[in-house]
Amino acid sequence: MKLESLDWEVLDRLRQTFLSDAKSAGPYWHTITDLECYDLTYGERIGWKWDAVVRELKSRRWTPPAAATVLDWGCGSGAAGRRVIDHFGAASFSRLLVHDHSTLAMDFAEHRARQEFPGLSVSRADYRSLQSNESFDVLVISHVLNELDDIGRAQLKSLCARAQTILWVEPGTHEASRLLGDWREHLRISGLDVVAPCPHQGACGMFAPGNERHWCHFFAAPVPNIYADSDWVKFGQRAGIDLRSLPYSFLVLDRRPSPTPDGYSRIIGEARHYKGYAKLFNCDAGGVADLMLQKRDAPELFKALKNAHEPGLQKWSHANGRIILIETVEGEKNPD
Repeated sequence: MKLESLDWEVLDRLRQTFLSDAKSAGPYWHTITDLECYDLTYGERIGWKWDAVVRELKSRRWTPPAAATVLDWGCGSGAAGRRVIDHFGAASFSRLLVHDHSTLAMDFAEHRARQEFPGLSVSRADYRSLQSNESFDVLVISHVLNELDDIGRAQLKSLCARAQTILWVEPGTHEASRLLGDWREHLRISGLDVVAPCPHQGACGMFAPGNERHWCHFFAAPVPNIYADSDWVKFGQRAGIDLRSLPYSFLVLDRRPSPTPDGYSRIIGEARHYKGYAKLFNCDAGGVADLMLQKRDAPELFKALKNAHEPGLQKWSHANGRIILIETVEGEKNPD
């Protein structure tokens, strides 16, 4: 299937499902066509979020465990698991397991992954692998928080306790981000190092008193020249989506020590630019705070922040809300 042959009635129904209380509706995949249409559109947009996450991980020199087994839990069309494997290379992994409450979704995810990675072992996660106490390497979680019931939360908690590495992406909404922050605090205390987005191992500054209105979110870059593609423009108009805006929240944890050195900062969201200065919502080991970057203090960074969705890590000192830049670590560039 290609974008020009999308079934718009299917996409309209899926959109209404996503906007409703999906966790009580059961599996929303009725046919393979549902999954094909989703994978080309909503699934592809989720893939752009995963692209941004992996670029950041690579800029921090993080790599998955060698010959890792990947479990894509709540896989849907399998877009998240495939994106992770594609970025790091199928040769870096030994096996991909997919799991979803929909049998149809597992059929689709398994088939697509075998097509894309013919040399990789791909199968469904069986009952034993889900319920045992054995550890596994990489747990991939994508856009599941709004669908979890008590049973799902318990199973996910058990899987997180067994995983060596957790890669987790959610929508960039206030609700999803704060929920993901709750999981971060639980998992951090349980012995996992925080790799990203946080540049530190301490408690999340978002949960400090007075920060209730804030949330940890970022913006991924869509594919270049998206508005030159009439099919994507039509999809955006039909779905009521701003194709330029791709907010997401994410969390990466590892039982190995985080490769991020101490003393770095991460900008939350995007910089807000004004004449001669920019305001940043900054996260570092001291918590979160609004800071000001004067253009004259760091003109190259000022310009980069104005044009970039993914600013990477910075090392700076700040006093009275004003930044003095020491060093910046740019993320991997979004390919043209």
